[in-house]
Amino acid sequence: MVHHLIKRVFHWGPLAALCIIKCITFMTMHCCSMWWPASQSWGGTVNSGVFLSCSLLTIYNFLSAMMEGPGFLPYKWRPKVEDDEQFLQYCESCQGFKAPRAHHCRKCRRCVAKMDHHCPWINCCVGHVNHGHFTAFLFWAVVGCFQSTIILSCSLYRGINRVWYMYYGTGKEPRVYLSANTLFFCIFALGLSVGVVLAVGMLLYFQVRAILRNQTGVEDWIVEKAHYRRLDSQDKFVFPYDLGWKKNWSQVINWSFEPVGDGIIWHVRDGCDQFTLTKEQQAQKREKRDRTRLYTVIHRYSGWHLPFVNGWGALCHVPCTDEVRIKLNVGDNVMVTRWRKYWLFGEKHGSEKKLRGWFPRSCVIEVDGSEDWKSKQS
Repeated sequence: MVHHLIKRVFHWGPLAALCIIKCITFMTMHCCSMWWPASQSWGGTVNSGVFLSCSLLTIYNFLSAMMEGPGFLPYKWRPKVEDDEQFLQYCESCQGFKAPRAHHCRKCRRCVAKMDHHCPWINCCVGHVNHGHFTAFLFWAVVGCFQSTIILSCSLYRGINRVWYMYYGTGKEPRVYLSANTLFFCIFALGLSVGVVLAVGMLLYFQVRAILRNQTGVEDWIVEKAHYRRLDSQDKFVFPYDLGWKKNWSQVINWSFEPVGDGIIWHVRDGCDQFTLTKEQQAQKREKRDRTRLYTVIHRYSGWHLPFVNGWGALCHVPCTDEVRIKLNVGDNVMVTRWRKYWLFGEKHGSEKKLRGWFPRSCVIEVDGSEDWKSKQS
């Protein structure tokens, strides 16, 4: 257990996040001690206290989200009622069934309860257990960096115009002294603060929206495909876990930040059951298999994200996703399930392990009689 936690912390994501937090905190407090000293007024004391509180809450929720983890399904998990297995998908990696709202993360190598996404900054998934702490971490980071942006901007302005205030000021203005090194680090920290407010603020928006809708990032994609399947049908898909924004919010955000439920059994809307979403997933999987086409490799692909030898089209239109690329050799067969103009997504046929990922379209050609091959496989 200790080894696992150490491995989770000593990763570029958490280490970089902690360095960013500390860099902004130390530089902001240094500038704040000159721009609005806490020792000279109550306003300065409150200003420094609020910022330090935001910094501490950011670190606390960051570490809590990372250490607690998302909540994993036990290996070889099965539902208590054997008949329910027909409504669930089987995970070959974990040798068990996926509970409703659970998905397998290839980076964590586990099935995650109510998986939203894998976050490299905490080096684990955001899921049922740590969703509240992760959202609080984003909130306090944005609030603290917004305050930091104001403090650093005002300090930078005062420092650059220090000589002007010495001659033309009233003498009551704060004196901000910035050496060459301090000036550089002040600008650097200001850039980090603005970046956090913009980038993390956008991520915070998506997390709050997910909580209010009780719909994770993975489920967004499932629901979108469910609606697309029913465009010409009167039978509309109803997302079973949306109980209204108040109940949705209380399931994740509360005073204790303890998630409601065990991550397996969920409260659902009237007219839905525990397997409404999993049945839809199974239907989408069947349609996906029906669309599968067999391709054979005619040009080798190294598996690089930037394929310099596979055409300008593939190089300039790389899929904007963290999904893996698969290495291909001439003569390999691939079962393709997703198509783009210059890239394809599929699973390598005949390999012992499931190898799925993207590869350039110029590397393969479709096999004649693909439909006959698919019927033989089924």
